[in-house]
Amino acid sequence: MASILLVYTGGTIGMMKDAETGSLKAFNFDKLLANIPELKLLEHDISTVSFEEPVDSSDMNIDDYIKLANLIEDHFETYDGFVVLHGSDTMSYTASAISFMFENLKKPILFTGSQLPIGDLRTDAKENLITSIQLAGLKENGRSVIREVGLYFEYKLYRANRTTKVNAEHFEAFESSNFPPLAESGVNLKINYEKLLKPNLRKKMLIHQSLNGNILILKLFPCMNSETIAHILKTPHIEGIILETFGSGNAKTDDWFLESLQAVIRRGVHVVNVTQCVGGAVFMGKYAASERLKQLGVISGGDMTTEAALAKMMYLLNKNLGPKVFKTIFETSLRGEMN
Repeated sequence: MASILLVYTGGTIGMMKDAETGSLKAFNFDKLLANIPELKLLEHDISTVSFEEPVDSSDMNIDDYIKLANLIEDHFETYDGFVVLHGSDTMSYTASAISFMFENLKKPILFTGSQLPIGDLRTDAKENLITSIQLAGLKENGRSVIREVGLYFEYKLYRANRTTKVNAEHFEAFESSNFPPLAESGVNLKINYEKLLKPNLRKKMLIHQSLNGNILILKLFPCMNSETIAHILKTPHIEGIILETFGSGNAKTDDWFLESLQAVIRRGVHVVNVTQCVGGAVFMGKYAASERLKQLGVISGGDMTTEAALAKMMYLLNKNLGPKVFKTIFETSLRGEMN
């Protein structure tokens, strides 16, 4: 038997349809067992806590990430696992950020949500919630089986910082193109033990609450206007830029573009290269179109998602690292976010 804390931040999973008006309203999680009697069949002690004001996932920001981390920290010694209920639209962003904020995590923090409200007849919320609780409560030899930040949706548990939302209509809303699921739910729960993160049990868990959001994400596209891009790259307060490039990390080779990048790098701005493809990785130097980026000192994001690259940059920017050290650490896997 495990003790699990459900943390409701907001999102569709926490909504119910009013029988009379048909409008969606916030769900009272104090009445969770009454509305989802199936939870009584679980051999777990389930408690709930909610943000005072539920936040639409589109409005989540760094302050909300810190609030969530603090809430989990306040209850960390009391519970065996945590299930965070969150809107699906930016779930991968929040879950990736939390994965970097918790260093050497020894208990599961699993994110889940739904495409339909919990009170809807065809909802996916119940299965997502029930299985997330089961996975968070899994133990072997008195220890949690899963000891990392995960994201569970539609029969699959993924490493959170490997996920991207890819569909707004299907129940299979998320993908992890570059890393296999940590677990799959069928007749039985199938755990991919070889892929689970294994924390150093001798080291204490650390929670990092200093995040820096002075970051620009620039998705490259054909026929980019030189004046527009040059203007964007001159934004004074930007400390990090994530370039979403073509294919395996390719970008324009026009002098105006490369000179603009060189100028921001000389200014001390860290520039990271990730692919805008759903799957695959950046390999600068494979083609001439990326060789110049490598020469300029652009950092390789490898096979990281944009969400993970953003979270990692927010985590690293306030650590006062020199350019070479920053590049070395960014290109090293810290929470299983890259191969």
